[in-house]
Amino acid sequence: QVQLVESGGGLVQAGGSLRLSCSISGRTINRYVIGWFRQAPGRERHFVAADRWIGDRTYYEDSVKGRFTISRDNTRSTVYLQMNSLKPEDTAVYYCAASERLRFGRTDYPYWGQGTQVTVSS
Repeated sequence: QVQLVESGGGLVQAGGSLRLSCSISGRTINRYVIGWFRQAPGRERHFVAADRWIGDRTYYEDSVKGRFTISRDNTRSTVYLQMNSLKPEDTAVYYCAASERLRFGRTDYPYWGQGTQVTVSS
């Protein structure tokens, strides 16, 4: 079993930056793929970024490429999502999730945090 807790959300103006943190406990995090997902009001939760320790690979949804960066600190059991050049359409609840396999679908991740709200004003 693994537990995830997100933090770092908030209100920011368009063009600004935020860094989200996902603190992970319960198991060694380097065995997991850690993904970030987001859910805007009235929309489905969808993939944003993922980090796989094995092979040191990262993956991004097209709309965030070049603006968002996912990274991990295994010594702190924490995965980060640095979000730059934020846009109003980035407004959503952001969730981190863990999976033992590299997947990009919401249903492929069995472990989830509670989410953190990100609001980008225009």
